[in-house]
Amino acid sequence: MMSNDDFNMSMRKFLKQVGVTSQQAIEEAMRNGGQSDQVYAVKAVITIDGLDMVHEVSGNITGRDAT
Repeated sequence: MMSNDDFNMSMRKFLKQVGVTSQQAIEEAMRNGGQSDQVYAVKAVITIDGLDMVHEVSGNITGRDAT
């Protein structure tokens, strides 16, 4: 059985990976086509196989200057 410490560490590792890789993907997409005057709708979906869990987070990202 997984201890609370093991659970917390595995969850933190996953969430860090989600945050870092998502930021990199968004920055690349914005460099390749983002417009500074446009607001983009964004949605992240996390699922857990075997637990019937779906978690969605929605928001907006404003394009940035191409400098």
